[in-house]
Amino acid sequence: MERNNQKKHFVLIHGACHGAWCWYKLETLLTSAGHSVTSLDLAASGINPKQVEDLHSIADYYEPLMAFMASLPQDEKVILVGHSYNGLSISVAMEKFPEKISVAVFISAIMPSPTNSVVKIEEEYERKAKAGIQRTFLFEILPNMEQLEKQYEKSPPEDLALATKLVRPIGFFGNQDMLKETAVSDRKYGSVSRVFILCDEEDDIKESLKGMIAKYPPDEVKEIPGSDHMVMISKPQELCTYLQEIANRYS
Repeated sequence: MERNNQKKHFVLIHGACHGAWCWYKLETLLTSAGHSVTSLDLAASGINPKQVEDLHSIADYYEPLMAFMASLPQDEKVILVGHSYNGLSISVAMEKFPEKISVAVFISAIMPSPTNSVVKIEEEYERKAKAGIQRTFLFEILPNMEQLEKQYEKSPPEDLALATKLVRPIGFFGNQDMLKETAVSDRKYGSVSRVFILCDEEDDIKESLKGMIAKYPPDEVKEIPGSDHMVMISKPQELCTYLQEIANRYS
């Protein structure tokens, strides 16, 4: 891989039930290219010692990301990358720390807006899932084997086997808690550049993602050919190239 002369700092946030472990291929590629990478485990995820029953609000879940963002020097900006359910967590970070983020990248992720809350987004997914229009990627507690196989459809089988050993339950919280703890504004959240990455082989949810994008369009929308939901596993080289291009354009 060609080295980028300008070092960037990428912060990678996993999706529901996963952990920092799912970025191992991408993290290796980015660090090999000379960049700094921080991949975090959110609470009760990966090797974080908390258990899901220890979490009393969505704020407890994303607290490790907020603590990390608060610890950054005032003059440092990062490229914040969120996957799937944790487009939600990076959105909160954008609202709280807009001055520390050069660009936010949503990978097949929830992307709320001041007028389209996460509660509305989840209700829309659930409505379509029940109608048989699509499968939602917002799992209930823990993904079953069928859901994992769908996520890892284009990924190496050994990565699917690894995921079955490492996924952990995720808790869901009441609508009032979600609305209060995940609200975003045009002034703060809206001031941060946003890029959305679609996964090519997610026909079951792609149209709904496009509908969400249309309600609050990001600066760019990209699509990675041949990628499943776990694009960092199935197409790490392509994702790495995209992220470096994005970082160069917005940093």
